[in-house]
Amino acid sequence: MSEIVEKTESYVTEFLEGQLDPKFLYHNLRHTQRVVKSTKEMLNFYNLGDDENEMLLLAAWFHDTGYARSIDKHEEAGCQIATSFLKENGYDSAKIDAICSYILATQRYHEPTNLSEEIIRDADTSHFAKKSYWETTDFLKEELEQLGIAKYTNKEWRDENIKMFRDEHRFYTDFAKENWEEGKDRNLKQLVKEKKTEKEIAKKEALKAKYKSESPDRSVQTLYRVTLKNHLKLSDIADTKANILLSVNAIIISLVLANLIPKLDNPSNTYLIYPTVIFILFSVVSMVLSILATRPNVTSGKFTKEDVEQKNVNLLFFGNFHKMNLEDYEWALQELVKDKDYVYSSLTKDLYFLGLVLNRKYKILRLTYNIFMVGMIVSVIAFGIAFRFFGPERLAF
Repeated sequence: MSEIVEKTESYVTEFLEGQLDPKFLYHNLRHTQRVVKSTKEMLNFYNLGDDENEMLLLAAWFHDTGYARSIDKHEEAGCQIATSFLKENGYDSAKIDAICSYILATQRYHEPTNLSEEIIRDADTSHFAKKSYWETTDFLKEELEQLGIAKYTNKEWRDENIKMFRDEHRFYTDFAKENWEEGKDRNLKQLVKEKKTEKEIAKKEALKAKYKSESPDRSVQTLYRVTLKNHLKLSDIADTKANILLSVNAIIISLVLANLIPKLDNPSNTYLIYPTVIFILFSVVSMVLSILATRPNVTSGKFTKEDVEQKNVNLLFFGNFHKMNLEDYEWALQELVKDKDYVYSSLTKDLYFLGLVLNRKYKILRLTYNIFMVGMIVSVIAFGIAFRFFGPERLAF
């Protein structure tokens, strides 16, 4: 590295650290160092000569120093700063003019006219191909906002970057095309992917909002779901209670038939006939009522298209369609889901008729338990009276 390049590096580093507004989060010393590094990479590839290499490195160091003086015309301001410093250090005037032309070549819409200008332009935008692009682009977005130049949403900024990559920017040198184009394409694909993903998410959210507006409110869904669940649970409890009574009475009758009835043939046990009949009678009645409580109702299992069109049938209860053809039931269900009011009506009917079934079951169960309880009490009393007044001792007396 030549002496003037070393002096320039020290000067520009101190200059940017001391005079550049801290709001420049992108166009700062770090960006300048990155441009210098990229310039060196290309200079090692091209054989331009020592003088040309030196001038390009000097231009790379000075190209953004003008931001300390002006934002709109920072390239011209950078030329002035470079000219002043280089003249103080006795640098050749012709070379200074060349350096200024390289600095001006970094203007946004400038088209390079020679390889040196192509090199400085490609070095200035080399971050498009780097993994650090995502960090640098965020810094640039925030810098524009803090300086009051422009404010972008994340979506707008991404679209601006895609537009820059596709329509405005291109690498000029063969070195950049060979080494950096692939990285730029990779970053562009990631930008496009994010945009596509965001569109898909937005589409899903829109569909979700649409279906949510068309579907029942969450509170209504919860109401029907919880109530139906409670009804089914109560029905299951009723069936379990009926089965318990049925089993208990079946066991009682079996024991009576096996142990008590054979003994009634003996004349000495005739006093047990009436208590035994009472005992068996109450048990049989309890069994019959238990069966009635759990016995399912038989339904027609068929409906007509008129019933569906007039909304006179509950399509959610199997007893109304178990004899139907699949095609007819599919048609009916499609008609149901088209009409939200019909869905509500069907759910309401389902709840109502489940309630009627539960009412019938629990009424019969209450009666069954009462009869079973009274039967046990009456039977015990009957056996007690029979033993007390008509037992073997009394008959012998």
